[in-house]
Amino acid sequence: MADDDAFEARKLLRAARSATLATATDGGQPFASLVIHACAPDLTILLLISDLSEHTRHLKADPRFSLLAAGAPPDANPQTAPRITVTGLAEPVEDAGLKQRFLAIHPYASLYADFGDFRIWRLQPMAGWFVGGFARATRIRRDDLRPDAAAVAAVSAAADSIIGHCNTDHADALAAIAGEPGPWRMVAVDTDGMDLARDQRVIRVAWPAPVADAGGVRGALVGLARAARGG
Repeated sequence: MADDDAFEARKLLRAARSATLATATDGGQPFASLVIHACAPDLTILLLISDLSEHTRHLKADPRFSLLAAGAPPDANPQTAPRITVTGLAEPVEDAGLKQRFLAIHPYASLYADFGDFRIWRLQPMAGWFVGGFARATRIRRDDLRPDAAAVAAVSAAADSIIGHCNTDHADALAAIAGEPGPWRMVAVDTDGMDLARDQRVIRVAWPAPVADAGGVRGALVGLARAARGG
C-alpha cells in the first residue's frame, strides 16, 4: 500500500466533522447512527456521547465498532466520493486533554459537554478501508494507518507553543490560509495538519505532506501562507 493512501485516509478522517457509527445490538442486529467525532494526534477517534443513547448502550455491551467518514463527491455520482471505514474497539475514558481536543473541533458541544450523562469515548482504529474514488479501494493495516509515533510525540510536545505563537504573532497568515477574512485562530495542530476556528466554525487545513516535528510545522505553515498570498 502506498504511503500517500494512508495520508489521504487520515486527512479525510481528520477533516470530516460527522460520521456514521455502526454498532451491534444485544441480538447482533447492526445499528447505524450519525455522530460527530474528532481525532487525537495519534488518530484515536473521539466521541462525546450520552449514556442514554442507543449506540452507547451497544458499545458497553460490545466494544467493537465500524465508523464511516466521507468527503464530498467530485461529480454527480455519490460513489465517486472519497471515504474511509475504520474498525476497532471503543472504551469510555476520563481524560481532560482528549475532551479539550474534541471541544476544540466542536465548540458548540460545550453546551452539553458537562452534562452528567455525557462522556468521552476513545475509539482505537484497528484497520481501515479507504476508497479514494470510484473503483479505487485500499485496505490499510493499523500500523500503516496511524501516523509515525515519534512524529506525533514531537509535534504534540510543541503544540501549545506553536498554537500560542501563531495566534499571537501570525493571525494575518492564518486568515490568509483560511481563505476568508476574520479573527481565525489555530485550535489544534498535529502531524497531518491544523484546525482553524472562527467563532463556532472550525475548518481543517492539511499539510502538503506529514511533518515530523515543530520545524516541519513551521515549514508547512510558511508554504501555505505564501501560496495563499499568491507566492
